[in-house]
Amino acid sequence: MPRPIEKHECDAVARRLHARGLKHLRARKHGAAIIVESGPEDRPWKHFRLRRDTVHLWWLDMGTRGERWEKTPFRAQRDELVDMVVDSFPWTVQDVLGNPERT
Repeated sequence: MPRPIEKHECDAVARRLHARGLKHLRARKHGAAIIVESGPEDRPWKHFRLRRDTVHLWWLDMGTRGERWEKTPFRAQRDELVDMVVDSFPWTVQDVLGNPERT
């Protein structure tokens, strides 16, 4: 079983996203996963999550409109997956509240 996420790992993901100009996103821990979300705390919009597989490898899951997670075939180091989402799937990390007609 993968070890639980530590706060500094969530902070590292949030810093990486903020450095890329995505200041509306935040990262929080949930068991062995880091969830990246935006919006109000009581009704967050789930963008993606990173699930720990090994010490250095993670799985990428994308949030769906139905409040579920869709698994992807992508497995890599944490920072590589964050960069891949931002570079290859930029529409998945758009500011939903700032651009509601595009959701």
